[in-house]
Amino acid sequence: MRLPSRPAVLAALALLALTSCGTGAPAEDGGITLTIAANAISGGKNSASADWIKQWVIPRFEKTHRDVKVLFEPSGVDDEQYKTKIALDLKARTAADVIDLDGIWIGEFAQAGYIEPLAEVSGAAVDSWSGWSQIPPAVQGLGIFDGRKYGLPQGTDGRVLFYNKTLFAKAGLPRTWNPGSWQDIIDAGTALKAAGVPTPIQINAGSATGEATTMQGVLPLLAGAGAEIHAQDKWTGASRAMKDVLGFYQQIYGGSGLGDPKLQQEAKGRDKSFAQFADGKIAILAESDYFWRSVIEPGAGIAPMKDRDQIVGYTKIPAKKPGAGIRGQDHVSMSGGAVRVLNPFSENPALAWELLSFMHSAEATTSELAGRTRVSSRIDVNDDVLAGDPMLSYIADDVLPVTAYRPGLAIYPQVSVLLQEATADVVSGKSADEAAAAYQRKLEDLVGGAANISISG
Repeated sequence: MRLPSRPAVLAALALLALTSCGTGAPAEDGGITLTIAANAISGGKNSASADWIKQWVIPRFEKTHRDVKVLFEPSGVDDEQYKTKIALDLKARTAADVIDLDGIWIGEFAQAGYIEPLAEVSGAAVDSWSGWSQIPPAVQGLGIFDGRKYGLPQGTDGRVLFYNKTLFAKAGLPRTWNPGSWQDIIDAGTALKAAGVPTPIQINAGSATGEATTMQGVLPLLAGAGAEIHAQDKWTGASRAMKDVLGFYQQIYGGSGLGDPKLQQEAKGRDKSFAQFADGKIAILAESDYFWRSVIEPGAGIAPMKDRDQIVGYTKIPAKKPGAGIRGQDHVSMSGGAVRVLNPFSENPALAWELLSFMHSAEATTSELAGRTRVSSRIDVNDDVLAGDPMLSYIADDVLPVTAYRPGLAIYPQVSVLLQEATADVVSGKSADEAAAAYQRKLEDLVGGAANISISG
């Protein structure tokens, strides 16, 4: 198989010979060996995942496939180190048959020729798999690049607006809040400010909060303005939608008092925003469901709220106005997560798919959760395990159908930095137009000129 050119971030990988055998090879006893690779290791990074693969997946798969031996290749390293290792292994055709990848790497690996669409690797069995009907189309998008399915999504998440019902009541606002536009958010913030709330609205901005600014702030807002950061092979520049996003930031941080500009410039500003929300000083906070299950969780959260279930509300992020979001949506979100892919050089691609699809069955997905209340990729599993948590059920049932994902391209992290810098410009006092113009100039330098940028929409 001829490998197409690789994107810049992988171009520096050392050249390896492509003559070694692929995995899925016959075992010494005449059987077949399949291998699973993940950045997980017992007693270390992602220990629970490693234990699940070794103690649950492997023995159960081998029990129903007597002639197959499954091996696990653990790693417990930095994500970039793991990414480089897998890329080198795939290039050398020595990678495992089933491989864990961050969803944001899919496009990069696909463009490099390191992975192929699942159906091209394993044939018709992929498209006929019954499990697809249990994975919402929007969630399937985590493993899709250029319209083709490269991987099966694992767990995912969603972004919403959290709000303090007690503070809302103080401001004369409804305990059940369903904003239908950005103006509804601003109006609520104005009422909260008049009621004496210290920080009515917190939307991550600036470079200090890093990718949280992009994922919790810029990208959901951009989706609400009807655009994605990358579409039709072009990056979104200083378009009307981008200016609208920066204009919304300006409404919050440009002297209105609706948000705290200083908080956006502090090294631990996001952590402080968690604490301030828990203390009743921030009324509206844009965050992922991580905030609910790990930050303000009453028992073990890092900023626990004993009365979380009574005081904290949550609602979908509205489009700029009804119908103005991507795909004509009234509400939007952003999600992330990991996927599992197949090695296109596997010597037993049909069996590799059987192993991969088994790992994403309802039984396996439930087992992997190990009693934890988390959003999985499967509808049937979520209906079961999330029944006792209305908030996470809300993510699964109402948020995931309207979600979107970051582009899985090598240059995206650098584009993300530019988006963070653009919001930082607004927080520091520049106008939305000035911040958009500066972003456009830097983006042109990054992506190879204006021809690779869209300013329409």
